[in-house]
Amino acid sequence: MAVLNVSIVAADHEVWAGEASMVVARTVEGQIGILPGHEPLLAILAQGEVRVTLHGGESITAQADDGFLSVENDTVTIVARQAELL
Repeated sequence: MAVLNVSIVAADHEVWAGEASMVVARTVEGQIGILPGHEPLLAILAQGEVRVTLHGGESITAQADDGFLSVENDTVTIVARQAELL
């Protein structure tokens, strides 16, 4: 089973990192869902929540403001000026 390696990083610290089955985030062009095998992408984040779904169905939610989302080779990196787990 393919997995996503996800990292949510604020300007001064790592907020969360781990493996996931799906990531949903708000970009300036709308909400986007990322699954394993997603094509490479670079998007500007809109202020809002980032939801990370783990393999067991549990989810982690973070607030991320002013940043970007990058997807490449099943690696999702979210870098924000401010980010925190909710």
